[in-house]
Amino acid sequence: MELRASLLGLLALIVAGKCSYSPEPDQQLTLPPGWLSLGRVDPEEELSLTFALRQQNLEKLSELVQAVSDPSSPRYGKYLTLEDVAELVQPSSLTLHTVQKWLLAAGARNCHSVTTQDFLTCWMSVRQAELLLSGAEFHRYVGGPADTHVVRSPRPYQLPKALAPHVDFVGGLHRFPPTSSLRQRPEPQVAGNVGLHLGVTPSVIRERYNLTAQDVGSGTTNNSQACAQFLEQYFHDSDLAEFMRLFGGNFAHQASVARVVGQQGRGRAGIEASLDVEYLMSAGANISTWVYSSPGDSGAGCWSVSGRHQFRPSFPASSPYVTTVGGTSFQNPFRVTSEIVDYISGGGFSNVFPRPSYQEEAVTQFLRSSPHMPPSSYFNASGRAYPDVAALSDGYWVVSNRVPIPWVSGTSASTPVFGGLLSLINEHRILSGRPPLGFLNPRLYQQHGAGLFDVIRGCHESCLNEEVQGQGFCSGPGWDPVTGWGTPNFPALLKTLINP
Repeated sequence: MELRASLLGLLALIVAGKCSYSPEPDQQLTLPPGWLSLGRVDPEEELSLTFALRQQNLEKLSELVQAVSDPSSPRYGKYLTLEDVAELVQPSSLTLHTVQKWLLAAGARNCHSVTTQDFLTCWMSVRQAELLLSGAEFHRYVGGPADTHVVRSPRPYQLPKALAPHVDFVGGLHRFPPTSSLRQRPEPQVAGNVGLHLGVTPSVIRERYNLTAQDVGSGTTNNSQACAQFLEQYFHDSDLAEFMRLFGGNFAHQASVARVVGQQGRGRAGIEASLDVEYLMSAGANISTWVYSSPGDSGAGCWSVSGRHQFRPSFPASSPYVTTVGGTSFQNPFRVTSEIVDYISGGGFSNVFPRPSYQEEAVTQFLRSSPHMPPSSYFNASGRAYPDVAALSDGYWVVSNRVPIPWVSGTSASTPVFGGLLSLINEHRILSGRPPLGFLNPRLYQQHGAGLFDVIRGCHESCLNEEVQGQGFCSGPGWDPVTGWGTPNFPALLKTLINP
């Protein structure tokens, strides 16, 4: 009887599937540069797909995020636990039952979910997946700097219309691993070295952002920081130890991570993963660090739709719930000087997320006052604008596979630096009996750039056409969509964020 019921359930959904819908109407199906198709995948090969189930109470969750993140709110700093969030947003019983019944009837197996129950990952054969997802056709591709192999569908998929109230999208079909945001620039030639530096190191960062040898973790709190490794990028403990031996001599630090959560790869270290860990742990020095391991730069970006050019926002940088970090360079690349825009710094306006209330005043002021604006057709002026802050992103030293590598650049460098400095500020807050900062953006915009160096020179890159000639947005006084509010002046930023 149970088998018969399952078959009847699947039949009902197949019949309903005659009226299908596309969960992702804007599915990107273009093969990125540097990737090659190796042809169709064997129908019996196994793959995993992730189903995003419809969450509940998202408006209520948004209100709670605002309340715990706004210093003027009585709930400021009173964060929800993961269990609180799960109880609030987990899909309805009807959604869970409907989707699980559909998947099991189709032959899906080894399904597992997360605490919030809104993502369900299942294994199945390619044949089953193509029957399940109407229109999908799985091919194997190879590409990227490490010749990574992935399985993707070059065709759009659809789901039975009966699932429209229950499934937001299916992951694992179209998106390719992004090209590395890091670039190694040629090492400049300089004459003499008096008062000069030959690349950004922890000492250079600490000098520029006014940290002293005492600005490190105390080792007495429960404070911690973390970074995540995706897309087969891994760090090696030996690289971190060598990095700290070379560059960590003038401040207290930890030479190993406290814990790795997940599967740590055994292959060659990835330069992005190496940089993340090395600079998070040298900026947020002497603070316990976890690494989560799981198997957007380039300015405003550019894409063409029906012959019409537009800037291409990146995700998750364009999310209103992320503090996004842009990139800068030294005005004189060989001295610790003031900063200008690094032309590869990401920034712009989201085409998906509307402008959040916390940045309404700052963005409106920029749109009114900036003398150098791209054509209005190139961006969504009412969208979430980013970045929020910035840090140095040019000319870093990194140790990867036991080799010191100079002049590595990209906003993958600036983000762990700013994150590490926020970890130090959280250390001070915890020591004074206050909660950690949590989501920073509402407070950041209320303070109008207090504690940050304003970056007012430079533009980032964009479309190479006659209208904009490669120029995106430009920086200026106050907030801008290139460097946000600016780069950290640590003592001033600490003073600004230590209370309440």
